Amino acid sequence: MSKFVKNLQIEDVRKKLQGVNDALLVSIVGLDAIKNQSLRAKLRSKNISLVLVKNSLARRAVEGTPLAAAFEQAEGSLAVVWGGTDIVTLAKEVTALTEDKTLAQFEARGGVVDGARIGAAQVKEVSKWPSREEMLSKIAGLILGPGSQLAAALLGPGGTVAGQIKTLADKEEAPEAEAAPTA
Repeated sequence: MSKFVKNLQIEDVRKKLQGVNDALLVSIVGLDAIKNQSLRAKLRSKNISLVLVKNSLARRAVEGTPLAAAFEQAEGSLAVVWGGTDIVTLAKEVTALTEDKTLAQFEARGGVVDGARIGAAQVKEVSKWPSREEMLSKIAGLILGPGSQLAAALLGPGGTVAGQIKTLADKEEAPEAEAAPTA
């Protein structure tokens, strides 16, 4: 391959990975064309991108970016996977695909999270973390919880007093209502 073609490929990979801070490296060696296409379609449906690139070209393309750590010790034929809503959903999807029996050759090899390199075992750990949406809902619950408890504490006794006053008012009206029809 000529230097000109290599530089074109490096520039193409650089453009694809521009702005990407978290990515995973996977091995797709051994997948036939049908399984490969099926894998790419599954990932595309979840807004996840996959690109197969030579490690030496990828190292040059991501030089000076947060993804550089992922390719420091990369060996063998690897594909870069990125996208989804966050790294946790990406790791969950990759982990689910590694457990798929039809894609037996597909395996996670590591990646990079916030500029730090992670190994294959750590990809599985990341997949067990709560996703961004789950964390936001937990935070919202923690923020709104004390307010709802305070409102209940303030409204509870007031509602009880209002109920008691209504009961007393109904009792006072009941004898008058019974006496009125006889007169």
